[in-house]
Amino acid sequence: MGTVFSFDVRGGEPAAVRAALDEAVAGLHRADEVFSTYRDGSQISRLARGELTVAACAPEVAEVLELAAEAERVSDGWFSTRYRGRLDPTGIVKGWAVERAARGIAAACGASGVSVNGGGDVQLLGTPGAVRPWRVGVSDPLRPGGLAAVVSAAGVTELAVATSGSAERGAHVVDPRTGRSAVTDLLSVTVVASRLTWADCWATAAFAMGSREGLRWLDSLPGVEGLLITAGDEVRCTGGLAGLLG
Repeated sequence: MGTVFSFDVRGGEPAAVRAALDEAVAGLHRADEVFSTYRDGSQISRLARGELTVAACAPEVAEVLELAAEAERVSDGWFSTRYRGRLDPTGIVKGWAVERAARGIAAACGASGVSVNGGGDVQLLGTPGAVRPWRVGVSDPLRPGGLAAVVSAAGVTELAVATSGSAERGAHVVDPRTGRSAVTDLLSVTVVASRLTWADCWATAAFAMGSREGLRWLDSLPGVEGLLITAGDEVRCTGGLAGLLG
């Protein structure tokens, strides 16, 4: 998926943890092989060319496409799996793959806490210990190396943090209405939810909407909070975000 993944596993028997990590890494590689739009022979590329049906693909393909259809419905089309008329579900795959890896590790080795970070998008499960909760720093797009906020998982056992923006990868978010790069007043959108599959989708959709509509929409979603930073260095937050900072 063209990025770096890291794992933090607390508790569990060491051999079981190692086996769970090996399986999670293998699963991430499989996801890349199946869903990569850069591999001509991947199942998603062959599906896009009409060489395969969904039924002939790995079961994960149908699962991801169903989730993507739900994301498109909830976002009123601002999240889309079509790019210039071609099937491209990569906007959901990374979040889904990271969440699946985290849940697989937790189920396989009995860990008390699991954190999986895929390119800055993080799924947290359980707790890291008795003293401090999981904490996730949100990069400041205007101040490289600095933090705009720190999200705390105190009091919750499932938390996901995903950021979409142009600061690191340039103008890669596409406006589904035009098929061209989204032109908005935003530099980044960070979404906090319980599942990274959705946090990743909602961050992308809200970024494409722009700060005013994106903030309004995120505020309407249950169990979802957002932090939006504009090119003018204005920070806009959903109503419940303050309770997750620390």
